Amino acid sequence: MAPVLIVYGLAKTFTMHLRGGIELPVIVDAAFALEGGKCAVLGGPSGAGKSSILKMLYGNYAVNEGRIEILHRGEMVDLASAAPRRVLEIRRETIGYVSQFLRVVPRVSALDIVAEPLVERGTNRNAAADKARELLSRLNLPERLWALPPATFSGGEQQRVNIARGFITSHPVLLLDEPTASLDATNRAVVVEMIEEKKRAGVALLGIFHDADVRNAVADIVIDVTGFAPDRKAA
Repeated sequence: MAPVLIVYGLAKTFTMHLRGGIELPVIVDAAFALEGGKCAVLGGPSGAGKSSILKMLYGNYAVNEGRIEILHRGEMVDLASAAPRRVLEIRRETIGYVSQFLRVVPRVSALDIVAEPLVERGTNRNAAADKARELLSRLNLPERLWALPPATFSGGEQQRVNIARGFITSHPVLLLDEPTASLDATNRAVVVEMIEEKKRAGVALLGIFHDADVRNAVADIVIDVTGFAPDRKAA
């Protein structure tokens, strides 16, 4: 199967403005590809740059060097050099993201937060709400919480809202940044099932999983991020 996302020559350097402009390289010459129906996992120790790679792929971090080619509307588009409006279009239609933290507008209900990505893509609001209820129920979030804003929820409850929001769409590429970090064993198992369903639907997934059991259950390939470390490249 042809890759739906190809990364090559990717590099990221942070400039420490409060430290006299010191430049701190974190990723050098990263290269890999993702195929539909497979889950790739970024491996390596904490601080190796795994989250930085995900944020570059989603357009949250600027890319210093390299290309991120993603299959969008039938053609390969370089996300690293795309205009901001194009990046938003790609996020809406092609690449989804489940972060470690839920960032939402205050006073919006959990149900509306989960349904919003479908509504933005043109789905009828009632149909989107029905799908949101299905996912929240599957992730064992009590129904009494659905109409409430998640600001006062526990970390695990907020993460279940976050996961439901990220999985509700049919993006062909899905990025997962520690989606099971705050979950109990029951809900971790639910997320594993949801990932397997995405794979069967042909979605290409790239994730970070510090939980070894979850990582072993979902990974088709492990990408060792230490191979992209600046000190290794310089050796």
